[in-house]
Amino acid sequence: MATEGEYESILCVKPDINVYRIPPRASNRGYRAADWKLEQPDWKGRMRVTARGKVAFIKLEDKSSGIPFKKLFGAPVDQYPGIAVETVSDSSRYFVIRIQDGNGRSAFIGIGFSDRGDAFDFNVALQDHFKWVKQENEISKEVQNQNAGPKLDLGFKEGQTITLNIGV
Repeated sequence: MATEGEYESILCVKPDINVYRIPPRASNRGYRAADWKLEQPDWKGRMRVTARGKVAFIKLEDKSSGIPFKKLFGAPVDQYPGIAVETVSDSSRYFVIRIQDGNGRSAFIGIGFSDRGDAFDFNVALQDHFKWVKQENEISKEVQNQNAGPKLDLGFKEGQTITLNIGV
């Protein structure tokens, strides 16, 4: 998770997002947007995708006031693809996200974009963030491996001398 002192960066802002109550997932076929009431979203607003450290957050807000959707809930994303954000099997414009409250309870809701380009931007923002996370982890491992390896001692030992011949 994020540590104190890490700043929050904005990965993506989309002004039009639809939220849907969704039926449980069919065990073998995943989520399908066609099973939702697409003409009747349960809520409309805007979406901001932010990152703090290695965790991304999906924030659904009222378009004009910025008040969060379901004030008690948030949608932290610690890996993508993963359980926190899933694509649906029948459309590139709809996703299922897991929202959580502070007590560890979670629920799954559907989100949808009216514009395919907005859905693409959302997808790419998450992919790029977790590509960066992977690179950071690899760099950190390399630094640890370098520090763990044997040290090359190029210093002079006691009593050792060196002679330099400089032609004049």
